[in-house]
Amino acid sequence: MTNRRERVQAALTHERPDRVPLEMSFTPEFAARLRRHLFGDDGAGHNPHGGGNDYALELALDLDVLLTSVGWANSYYAGAHYNPGADHYVDEWGVGWRNVPYRTRFGDGFYTEYCDPPLADANAIDGYRAPDPTRPELYAAVERTVREFGATHWIVGSCQTTVWETAVALRGFEQLLFDLVDAPDLVERVLEIPHRYHLEVCRRLVGLGVDMIWLGDDVGGQGAMLMSPATWRAVLKPRLAAIIAELRGLRRDVAIAYHTDGFVEPVIEDLIEIGVDVLHPVQPACMDPAALRRRFGKRLSFMGTIDQQRTLPFGSPADVRAEVAERLRTVGTSGGLILAPTHHVQLDVPIENVMALVDAARGG
Repeated sequence: MTNRRERVQAALTHERPDRVPLEMSFTPEFAARLRRHLFGDDGAGHNPHGGGNDYALELALDLDVLLTSVGWANSYYAGAHYNPGADHYVDEWGVGWRNVPYRTRFGDGFYTEYCDPPLADANAIDGYRAPDPTRPELYAAVERTVREFGATHWIVGSCQTTVWETAVALRGFEQLLFDLVDAPDLVERVLEIPHRYHLEVCRRLVGLGVDMIWLGDDVGGQGAMLMSPATWRAVLKPRLAAIIAELRGLRRDVAIAYHTDGFVEPVIEDLIEIGVDVLHPVQPACMDPAALRRRFGKRLSFMGTIDQQRTLPFGSPADVRAEVAERLRTVGTSGGLILAPTHHVQLDVPIENVMALVDAARGG
């Protein structure tokens, strides 16, 4: 019997596994709902990136991939969801956050949005000091995950918001876009802050034995990139290339995934060139997964492809099953696919749709 780790290994070497491997993550509100459905309790706070979770949900759904995370992305959930009642908080990077409520037919929740960038004043950049990425406590959950599940599951060290998104939070989104045109030297100074931090994190994750490093920054919109491909190649590609080269120097067999929402087709060839093995999440509302498989599938694997914008929240279980069947037929026929929703499963998703996804992937 193929275990979960071997199943993912087979898929990523473009061999046909016994079934498509599965990955899934959940917003805290959906995780609480799912726990009530499965176990009759809300459980502890849930980090969608996997930092410090007990993996009860992942084990109950028989997922093949387990996430563990270190880095600025954990700040999305570190305040409000782990310190109830905090409507506004400041993370250890000095970035301010506010809670923005929303309502669904399954209950109310909130998203956290960053605000009050600490480097809005350019004069603050030179004196800024990022948190210490070498602190042992940051890696305790990673060590536990690898120790307890490394022999049976594919362990992903998530280090998303690697460069651009952290820099945006430090400087401000609009301001950093202006800086790309008006102050390119300043952009380099700001980008270097998260680059250095997350490079050290990735080094340590590789040393602790994770199977894959998950890098990423959202640089795609619904129908176009948030910056021109030329700008991406000038300011982000060299840093990603440097990180990947250093990690491969530490361990040749570590796989590299890259996350970006939205349309990024113009730079997929660049990602392959610098050593990315897996592209996530391949939103079908933005890019055609089957077309990407035809064009890049011999050199790249895909993780995601199940539509979180339409099918999962608004479709029926039959719709979900049909989409899974379509992805297996057009993208996963000979490996190269880790099936997953294209974002953390949101509170507006019916639980029966998640169960349909899991059951269809298992061949049920």
